[in-house]
Amino acid sequence: MAGTPTSFPNNVYELTEAMLILLQEGGLQGGGINFDAKTRRNSTDLEDIFYAHIGGMDAFARALLAADAILSNSNYLSLRTARYASFDAGDGLDYASGKLDLAALANLASSIGEPQQRSGKQELFENIVNRYV
Repeated sequence: MAGTPTSFPNNVYELTEAMLILLQEGGLQGGGINFDAKTRRNSTDLEDIFYAHIGGMDAFARALLAADAILSNSNYLSLRTARYASFDAGDGLDYASGKLDLAALANLASSIGEPQQRSGKQELFENIVNRYV
């Protein structure tokens, strides 16, 4: 089962999302990737652990290649910049930089009222990732 603490990394889509963040933050920077997992009910042989390690390394490699292609060949970054632009200036920047706490932000929201609904383009982001995975 993907996502459980006892399974090896095998979901390339989820790993690609993680690699997108890792690459944007400068890569491993001398570190590494550790996947600590144990045998599971249906996989108890030493051979199973061997295959799990190979599969995990392959999944990370595929995810890293996909993430690099997304960042290099798509409009992912510009879309993300536009999505979170409200954190780059004014009150959004003040909140992001710690100058506004939640209480001040709540007071601000009360005085401004409901924000204009704006799509986060979630499906577009997912489609971009799907195109490269």
